[in-house]
Amino acid sequence: MDALLDLLRGTVTSPWVYLVIFGLTAVDAFFPAVPGEAAVITAGVLSASGGHPSLTLVIVSAAIGALVGDHVSYAIGQGGGARRLARLPDGSRRRASSEWARRAVDRRGGIILTTSRYVPGGRTAVTLTMGAVRYPRRSFLLYDSIGAVTWALYCGLLGYFGGLAFERDPVKGVLVGVGLSLIVTFGLEGIRWLRRRARRHASSRD
Repeated sequence: MDALLDLLRGTVTSPWVYLVIFGLTAVDAFFPAVPGEAAVITAGVLSASGGHPSLTLVIVSAAIGALVGDHVSYAIGQGGGARRLARLPDGSRRRASSEWARRAVDRRGGIILTTSRYVPGGRTAVTLTMGAVRYPRRSFLLYDSIGAVTWALYCGLLGYFGGLAFERDPVKGVLVGVGLSLIVTFGLEGIRWLRRRARRHASSRD
């Protein structure tokens, strides 16, 4: 985290900071080990402490980066995943699972795409799957734009208000922002787990 903070501080007054944010969020979309979310939160903290970088440009750079990265992931899934799905034998369990996933994406693809961005690794799995099952690109662009913009706003503002609260100690602001992000993320995962458990319990009783 300190290294990331030093990196952004070194370029905070330069337009290069927005390129760094764009690159990290783009790569993070198909290679989740890259700290894209932490970079946006950190930039939001720094924008609160000195006005640089611009919070608006941080959010715009993050949203565009996330959108581009998701389309790269979609293209990867479309190129490799579609061929693998087509080769699955008829009547096999994997073929049945892939057909189920296709129907689920057709019915709730937009909601799945916009909400998966807040789940670690979830957005990558969803965008790869959508490419593999040939989810319509126009619909993918629409819902992914909504998800990318809301995610960028969420991360940027989370960092900004964390920076305002800890203006004299931006490291604490970053830690608080990232911590709140993790709480929200795992809270959503906990809700999803409880809902799945309740559905399984109801099915077993039936």
